[in-house]
Amino acid sequence: MQALAPYKLSHPANPVGGVIFSSPHSGSAYPPELLDRSRLNALELRTSEDAFVDRLFESSPSFGAPLLAATWPRAWVDLNRAPTELDPALIRDVRARGLNQRVAAGLGVVPRIVAEGREIYTGKLSLEEAQDRIRLAHAPFHACLEALIAAAVDRCGMALLFDCHSMPRDALRAAPRIGGRRPEIVLGDRFGASASREIAGAVQTAFESEGFLVARNAPFAGGYITQRYGRPARSVHAIQIEIDRGLYLDSRRIAPLPEFDTLSGRLSRVISRLVGLVPDLGALAAE
Repeated sequence: MQALAPYKLSHPANPVGGVIFSSPHSGSAYPPELLDRSRLNALELRTSEDAFVDRLFESSPSFGAPLLAATWPRAWVDLNRAPTELDPALIRDVRARGLNQRVAAGLGVVPRIVAEGREIYTGKLSLEEAQDRIRLAHAPFHACLEALIAAAVDRCGMALLFDCHSMPRDALRAAPRIGGRRPEIVLGDRFGASASREIAGAVQTAFESEGFLVARNAPFAGGYITQRYGRPARSVHAIQIEIDRGLYLDSRRIAPLPEFDTLSGRLSRVISRLVGLVPDLGALAAE
């Protein structure tokens, strides 16, 4: 596994503005060790994956914004969890540290389950193995993300991170209705803690301009990545984007639907608007 890079960074030839896109759950390079040890088959393991989200946002470098995408899958190590979120029900020699609902549900940094609560393993993992996954995948991904944010702030005076995900249609049962319909996009800014109201409103408008039905913070308000990096008072804004999988994915086969390309085109137009939200101060000064 060490020969495989833990992420793919698609960097624009000419960066524009201070926008960054990340896709931490779209990794699909399943380690043989995981496939050999899991009680689940390869298709079942993929049910926790945000399949093809990296492809939906692959146009971002053409508009001047980098795209950081996971290589290894969420079922191996979850990049949208804190490295300390270790599950004592899965990992030996780990003690519970208070109540953490994600860990208790089996969704720690090294997950115990995939979708529909299906257990990945028949036994426990060693603490050393869990720490190796964090060292080899989680730490490099976040080091790269930190560097991208710092570069954006240096260049533009601010950074705007979009953390990109997909959500199963069933999860939208709890979402607020928009004109009697379920939302297609859910934007999470941790109820204003990870991005300013003005930025969040502009992002919502960008999606709505392409006809998307958009909800904010329900049923998803943002995870570890938005919590860790969103610091509006320090000019770093982070917003989680959740896309209804039913718009583009055959979830039974984990394969794109015929509508995939149409959705990708609509999102490309949104991305072009999002990149324009954080102008490049250096470029403006030169005009």
